[in-house]
Amino acid sequence: MPQAQQLLQQHFGFSQFRPGQQQAIDTLLAGQSAAAIFPTGSGKSLCYQLPALALPHLTLVISPLLALMQDQLAFLHSKGIPAATIDSTQSYDESQAVMNAARAGQLKVLMISVERLKNERFRRFIGQVPLSLLVVDEAHCISEWGHNFRPDYLKLPRYCQQLNIPQVLLLTATATPKVIEDMASKFAIPSGNIVTTGFYRANLDLSVEAVAPEQREATLLRYLDTRRHRPGIIYVTQQQTAEVLASKLAAAGHKVSAYHAGLEHPQRQGIQQRFMAGQLDLIVATIAFGMGVDKADIRLVVHYDLPKSVENYSQEIGRAGRDGQPSECLVMANLANRSVLENFVYGDTPERAGIERVLEEIAQAGNQWELMGNALSKASNIRPLPLRTLLVYLEMAGVIEPQYSYFAEVKFKLLVEVSELLARFQGERRVFLEALLAHSPKGRTWYQADFEALYQAYGAERNRAMAAIEYLADRGLVELQSKQMTEVYRVHQPLPPMEALAQQLLQQFEQKELSEVQRIEQMLALLQAPDCLSHALAHYFGDGQAPTACGHCSACRHQPAQLQPMPELPLPEPATVQSWLQPLQQTITNQCHTALTATLAARFLVGLPSPWLTQVKARQLTGYGALAEVPYAQVRQLASQCLT
Repeated sequence: MPQAQQLLQQHFGFSQFRPGQQQAIDTLLAGQSAAAIFPTGSGKSLCYQLPALALPHLTLVISPLLALMQDQLAFLHSKGIPAATIDSTQSYDESQAVMNAARAGQLKVLMISVERLKNERFRRFIGQVPLSLLVVDEAHCISEWGHNFRPDYLKLPRYCQQLNIPQVLLLTATATPKVIEDMASKFAIPSGNIVTTGFYRANLDLSVEAVAPEQREATLLRYLDTRRHRPGIIYVTQQQTAEVLASKLAAAGHKVSAYHAGLEHPQRQGIQQRFMAGQLDLIVATIAFGMGVDKADIRLVVHYDLPKSVENYSQEIGRAGRDGQPSECLVMANLANRSVLENFVYGDTPERAGIERVLEEIAQAGNQWELMGNALSKASNIRPLPLRTLLVYLEMAGVIEPQYSYFAEVKFKLLVEVSELLARFQGERRVFLEALLAHSPKGRTWYQADFEALYQAYGAERNRAMAAIEYLADRGLVELQSKQMTEVYRVHQPLPPMEALAQQLLQQFEQKELSEVQRIEQMLALLQAPDCLSHALAHYFGDGQAPTACGHCSACRHQPAQLQPMPELPLPEPATVQSWLQPLQQTITNQCHTALTATLAARFLVGLPSPWLTQVKARQLTGYGALAEVPYAQVRQLASQCLT
């Protein structure tokens, strides 16, 4: 019996592979890299779980969400596969135990977030562990053309080289042909090693119904009344909508809970567990819910608000009917929250002045630039995610090159007496430890490491000092705390003309903005597909195998949705807008030492957060978010008129 087949039966209890699985697994077991693009719920995870058992060293899995990791770990443990995660919820002792198990070769799978690789201590640790395979889950995040671009994913190919990982597996359920080509090229995966199984789901009934905003609640109650006790997810855009709608459904006798990112982690976990166990029938959720929720019998997925994109729609309906049984997916569509979706896009484009502020910092830094992300975000008024994107653009333009990152503040507390600590070491190591203590100013109980002073006095590099402190922490001799992540970049000289560079970067953001707005247009076109919704969805993802008429969608039932334009909302009088903006103008001038721009005023009026608006507590001012449902271009024009 071939090795893969034997492992499949022995560890997973399956007699045969699902479509595409064996091809991806065989490619990995032959020592090559692969990409697997399978629909949600069709067994992508097995493509790394099985090879992890056969490969000699550790498999490192990059996963975007903690909930996803926890579910995957529970599954691996249930199959007797040694696996662990290092994440932000763990205590120091817990993460140390995982590291020790990995060093000892006791783990087959380690799951982390991509951000973990920026951690100085983690990189030092993982560099000591032999690795067989890097798995990138939700791999579309690496592509700028993907629907969920995450700049830190762009660094994965370089991490892969630095850690000498011989093979890569890319996994995603939602990637267009352009995105697949982009992400595979970044890891030099040949087209023959890309496995795509198609996006058509024969068991999903897809309906789009045009429902006016004020009619949605009554329509949903009627819809659910004939489908009681069928597990389902109702997707909404905003947290408040989730809370209000869940209360209305509970009053109508449904076992339901709201779920969104505003809830504490233990609360979210509890809600998810109750849903998985069948104690709740319905979850009213923002898109924070769903990733990694492997409940096979979800029968209903309802979009109360418009999905963000075709990719989001595909991913969210993909949570229905994973057991292959008939399941229903309904979009209650109208154009009311189209402006809200578009406004989120506009909030991610930095102003030119913010870009220039970042470039000034780089120019003043000389050959080496030390960046504290939070401080620069506040100084430039660029939100953290767009700021990361800007840094990636600068890397791609050859202006900066990341070197390493470190914690600006490293503190440690002795858990034994100084004399007992020093007595454990002899010769030069003891002398070094004495120097480290001597050059780490002590408060009441905590020492603060001064690496520069140690280097000047003793000639010891920061790396050696950090390794020593971590060694002591591993053995329970000190407690270690590290704060304020600082990223160090090399600045390539000479710098290009700054004015032209600022304009080029702004154009890149504007191109991305245009692409995201077009994504909303593509989603609206798909929902109004005149012929077959299933075919239109598969075609969007480059799947030519789907039937041209599925027979189980609203278009095939001769009920295609036609969404009517919303009536134009009346704008407030300029005098009213001026009365809203005047207090904001004063606080921005006083606290941020700059004039209020039309762009920042527009973001205030549509309720888009930014570092400066957060700093001046703009949410508490009258007018914040008052024009959230008005198209951004109109609001910006109005703000411009009121500021002149």
